[in-house]
Amino acid sequence: MMPSTAHLQQVLKCLVRKYLRRNTDAGLLHLQKAAYVTSSSSSLTSAFNSKPRKLNINFSLATENTGLFDIPQLRSPEGVYLLKENRLNQVEELVAECCNPNRKRHMVEIFDDLSNALCLVADLAEFLRIASPNQQFANASENACVAISNLVEQLNTNRNLYEILKRSVDSGDCLPTSAMDIHVAKLFIFDFEQSGIHLEEAQRQQVVNLNEYILQLGQRFSMNAHEPRQVNKEDLPSHIRHQFALEGENITINGLYTDAANEIAREAAYKIYLYPSEEQETTLDKLLRARHQLARLCGFSSYPHRALKGSLAETPEMVLGFLDSLSAELKPRAARDYNTMRDLKKKTNYNNKELSVWDTPYFTGLARRQMTGHADDLTPYFSLGACMEGLDMIFHSLYGIRLKLRTLKPGEAWCQDIYKIDVMHESEGLLGHIYCDFYDRPRKPHQDCHFTIVGGKELSDGTYQNPVVVLMLTLPSPSWGTPSLLTPNMADNLFHEMGHAMHSMLARTRYQHVTGTRCATDLAEVPSILMEFFASDPRVVSKFARHYKTGERLPAARLESLCAAKHTFAAAEMQQQVFYSALDQKLHMHPRTESTSTTTEVLAETQHEYFGLPFVPNTAWQHRFSHIVGYGAKYYSYLLSRGVAAWIWQQNFQDDPLSRTAGESFRHGFLAHGGSKPARDMVTAFLGKEVNPSTLTHSLIVELDSKQETLMSYIYKK
Repeated sequence: MMPSTAHLQQVLKCLVRKYLRRNTDAGLLHLQKAAYVTSSSSSLTSAFNSKPRKLNINFSLATENTGLFDIPQLRSPEGVYLLKENRLNQVEELVAECCNPNRKRHMVEIFDDLSNALCLVADLAEFLRIASPNQQFANASENACVAISNLVEQLNTNRNLYEILKRSVDSGDCLPTSAMDIHVAKLFIFDFEQSGIHLEEAQRQQVVNLNEYILQLGQRFSMNAHEPRQVNKEDLPSHIRHQFALEGENITINGLYTDAANEIAREAAYKIYLYPSEEQETTLDKLLRARHQLARLCGFSSYPHRALKGSLAETPEMVLGFLDSLSAELKPRAARDYNTMRDLKKKTNYNNKELSVWDTPYFTGLARRQMTGHADDLTPYFSLGACMEGLDMIFHSLYGIRLKLRTLKPGEAWCQDIYKIDVMHESEGLLGHIYCDFYDRPRKPHQDCHFTIVGGKELSDGTYQNPVVVLMLTLPSPSWGTPSLLTPNMADNLFHEMGHAMHSMLARTRYQHVTGTRCATDLAEVPSILMEFFASDPRVVSKFARHYKTGERLPAARLESLCAAKHTFAAAEMQQQVFYSALDQKLHMHPRTESTSTTTEVLAETQHEYFGLPFVPNTAWQHRFSHIVGYGAKYYSYLLSRGVAAWIWQQNFQDDPLSRTAGESFRHGFLAHGGSKPARDMVTAFLGKEVNPSTLTHSLIVELDSKQETLMSYIYKK
């Protein structure tokens, strides 16, 4: 039964009484104190430490608008419509070629051309819809997205097209096919079957309706997951009200306030923001049941079995085996982390020495700050230019690649603050383009992400369609005399996203449907997570972290403390990710019926099994778990990818992080394939050992223990 609003009022009153009793003279003195505890470069370096608009001044007399991404049709918003129409005509021709009994090409090749024609509009339009500050371009792009989406739905329900493709796999194509051809063709078949095309008409219509229903539920759940909570200011202790936004007589809680030094504020935010929502429980319950029904209609025993088809994990049984194996190893290590946090808490709180879930982010941050000092002292060594120089150095050492800054043509970018990079190989020449959209502006989403604009593929004339991607980050804008200065976390995110970009550049696949990051989710994160290892290795960071004014290297002691601090309480953090991943699996494996558990009861049981701190009654963290919409049954992917990335690092780069031999091996044995091979087969072949719960757990625990050793070595020195 869902707790009532009146019950929330009782919880708040208990909170006030609890802390009023605690406020003896000594306690008051401590709380008052706690309230105050909140508180010579290369051309590439020079270029990224300057504003892009200065770099892109065009000195040519020609002022012709070349169009966005150098596409002539995109000189104006109307060109989006023209581009869409041209691609739709191409799609018609390709569909006709598929249906031609006298066709001269592989069926999968025609399908990939069809997919390419759709993606060249859909990917571009989706990016411009989100990122363009020009409202007319954004509107035109949204209309194009709708049109392409409708066309894809029509194609996915074209039974004749599906049967022709399936026959080419089951009975053989008109030309000899390779294992890769068959693998990619099966991926297209699975895309068809996601829409239920292989079912009887009544069931197929059910699948279509369920997909639409699931989309609507997901949008509703995501929107409400970020809604702030309001309470009357009198419901909170007076000495913490200033921690929150005050609107008239109400206080707005819009997050967990994990950085608040005042424990009472952290506890209040946790209990109010995560108080159960009857609407969210209903929406989540409907979403889980609809997904389960969809999976059963399509012939799967559960939604995770459907979601994980073709992934590196392959089955939810493998995922849960991995999570259970890792959880067993983590428990004693995480317990040590929690004991250390308790010791920290004893030094800052005389009244309440017990560790709670709202404490762990705060004390993790506190411990790291105590090791590294103030972030403002570090950022001058991590200018954007210095970090880009570091990336260029890594890619040149590993792959023989240089990042070459190029001046944008008039009209090529969607706003002024864009950098363009040509990715150049020392012998192969141009591999692709990366557009860097790094600075904040109105309407720009605050998220760090990688967008594919053009996927790489072999063309029928023997040339290669080079990839084009956009990296979108939210970095501080340069000011007069000061470049964009990155915190260590920002630098990690830059390296992570550049890992995705290099995956796109170096996956020289035959088919664009499986190029670069167009692979299983638990495989796509491996190259990006691997780049985080480079960003945390003192041998690498020491080569590029320089003061933007003096060129002075980051002092060795500061570098050692920074790299060690990143490992603080790593076991506790990993255990939390195991808990979230297990919850995602368990919610999807057995959606409740009228007589079974609520999602909050599943949460409490899962937390007891996988997490080292107890569940807090009358909270429902899962009602804020928006990742369950986009990563339903796949939240484990980051952990599993980290296990593979750690394994690759230990086996290839740990001894020499800038080894050309190791880099070429990783490029040709992993990056080059994208999703063109079955994920499990490709990773097993590259690593030379079977990927299973035991081997993945081993790589993560080896990484964790190595981090702990580095951390303890630093602490002993101090």
